[in-house]
Amino acid sequence: MLAGHMMSQMLSVSSGWSFCGGGCGEQEFYQWLLVGWCVIGAGAFFALRKIAAPYGRFYRQGWGRGISGRLGWFLMESPAAWTVGLLFVLGDRRDPVAVVFCAVWCCHYLYRGFIYPLRLRSNRLVSMFVVLSAIAFNITNGYLQGRWLFHLAPSYPTAWLRDPRCVAGVILFAVGFVITIRSDNILRQLRATGNGEYRIPHGGMFRWVSCPNYFGELLEWAAWALLTWSPPGLVFLFWAAANLVPRALAYHRWYRDQFPDYPADRKAVIPFLL
Repeated sequence: MLAGHMMSQMLSVSSGWSFCGGGCGEQEFYQWLLVGWCVIGAGAFFALRKIAAPYGRFYRQGWGRGISGRLGWFLMESPAAWTVGLLFVLGDRRDPVAVVFCAVWCCHYLYRGFIYPLRLRSNRLVSMFVVLSAIAFNITNGYLQGRWLFHLAPSYPTAWLRDPRCVAGVILFAVGFVITIRSDNILRQLRATGNGEYRIPHGGMFRWVSCPNYFGELLEWAAWALLTWSPPGLVFLFWAAANLVPRALAYHRWYRDQFPDYPADRKAVIPFLL
């Protein structure tokens, strides 16, 4: 139902477009990019199921020069904030709904791109391949989200802020954001009290999953798809799952291999399910 409504929303915008018959404008380009983005996301999922991205504990040689984790996280994540912020400024919508969308988006990426890198206890290397791939992803995804919400989409009435989908989306986003930050804090404290070796994390959502920070982010982007009720929001949720689920499964396997006493009832990323 959600996907069908969103695609009908997309079709209602594109109903008057000449699908590249008389020359491709931005609207046609946007459509093709969104479709292509889904295909690339599916490919990324299958690739990441086979090969763990080379950063963090999975960093290894052969993927380009390594740079510090703090610099790497800033370079990787901050473009999402810059891109959507710029599209908001350049867009033709300054209504309360657009402001809420921009604020929710920037809430996550100001944390992930600016605050999180400064708070890292470990400064493990990140390969340039990962950094450049993440920059390309965040600029492209930022364009898809920001350009749709602040220019291409049908206008959201102010009453949308009282719609159950928007209200539930904001609440779910806040829950996911809190889970993400709390999980990051637990890992940070674990490294602060150790000698640089990995240990089993406990507390918070670690009671149920190996990667509650990823679970929190999945909740955030499910909430984003709900509160924006948009095709690019749904595509981003798909991309988030394609990226984070394989990474969480890799972490889960690593924990089980490294620690014979690892809690047997923990799942990888979704409590009680996966």
